[in-house]
Amino acid sequence: MENAAMNTEDIKKNESALLCRTYGRYPLAVSRAQGTRLYTPEGRVYTDLLAGIAVCNLGHCHPELAEVMAAQARKLVHASNLFYQEEQVELARRLLATTHLQRVFFCNSGAEANEGAIKLARRFMREVRGEDRYEIITLSGSFHGRTLGTLTATGQDKIKTHFGPLPEGFALAPFGDLAAMERIMSPRTAAVLVETIQGEGGVIPLPEDYAHGLEKLCADRGILLMVDEIQTGIARTGKFWAHQHFGLKPQIITAAKALAGLPMGAVMCTEEVAGGFPPGSHGTTFGGNALISAVAAKVIDIIERDGLCEQAASLGEWFRNRLERVKDRHPGQIVQIRGLGLMVGIELARPGADIWRALLDKGFVLNLTQGTVLRLLPPLVITQRELEGFARALDEILSGRADSPASPE
Repeated sequence: MENAAMNTEDIKKNESALLCRTYGRYPLAVSRAQGTRLYTPEGRVYTDLLAGIAVCNLGHCHPELAEVMAAQARKLVHASNLFYQEEQVELARRLLATTHLQRVFFCNSGAEANEGAIKLARRFMREVRGEDRYEIITLSGSFHGRTLGTLTATGQDKIKTHFGPLPEGFALAPFGDLAAMERIMSPRTAAVLVETIQGEGGVIPLPEDYAHGLEKLCADRGILLMVDEIQTGIARTGKFWAHQHFGLKPQIITAAKALAGLPMGAVMCTEEVAGGFPPGSHGTTFGGNALISAVAAKVIDIIERDGLCEQAASLGEWFRNRLERVKDRHPGQIVQIRGLGLMVGIELARPGADIWRALLDKGFVLNLTQGTVLRLLPPLVITQRELEGFARALDEILSGRADSPASPE
């Protein structure tokens, strides 16, 4: 006999008794999703402007992805990386074609990808270059994951509390300060790891002159430039990779989240740098399994076929301009609208928990980061009409007219 479906309160009660309390949940449960819509067990509908934190770039439960999953599940799900697998090779070919790089290692998450990049940079310096370089420099405000290595690399102290002693061999440079970066670089520095747009840090793009100056500094000193594209990649910003807006050519790129919309990560690198990972030096049980590789390859197919890079660029530009009009209508309430493509930050002039909650009450799911920044990462299939609905709702809330919920189209 099947168990009866639980309502939101049932789910919350059972979770409180069973799960580690590591998450500050939103005050709702999700029982199903489709496209840009989330549904609660009670039937309430929300417009999703977060896409599972930049994971569901094609929208929820995309029918073509569901078909690929089902077909592949009937053929081969997992055999381990002891075996050659066509699905993995085909994905590698498709993925590397979106970059200037030649090699890829598949893993299971963004944190694993960044951990792998750190290991690769250190081993490359010793294995290939014959130099005892190991230090990784990151930026203040950055976020690179929650493993011991990646949380040490992260430039936010709040996620490091009580996890010490932390690994050695990391240094932190102030965001956007090239002179400080040059002072911190040393003969021990193996790589610099940056996000071209800091997502968790508040949707803050790297200044373009800083990005170019950093690339030159690294090249002049023989230091690897590594770009964390976990949140910004896979068409999110209007190009397949955010670093392409800056014309950068990093030696290592990390990706995850929307790569498959499932647990998958990737470390991409140049042919030379790949020499740092000889057989037996690094590995994973599940990484690049046949099921997830087949889905990820289909994700790339759909993005290219449907022009989602171009759509994210054009719709994102329209949306930021629309939000600028909201900002102009409410002097002193919004500090700045920033981002690229459909990665958008609205920095408020004061702590924004009440505004975030009012937007949730009106049927819009988004994120509040750093206490004052409304972060929007909608599915790339979002419509202008849906984004217009959000802009109007925000306008009403800032005007003190947030009495009634907005109705999703």
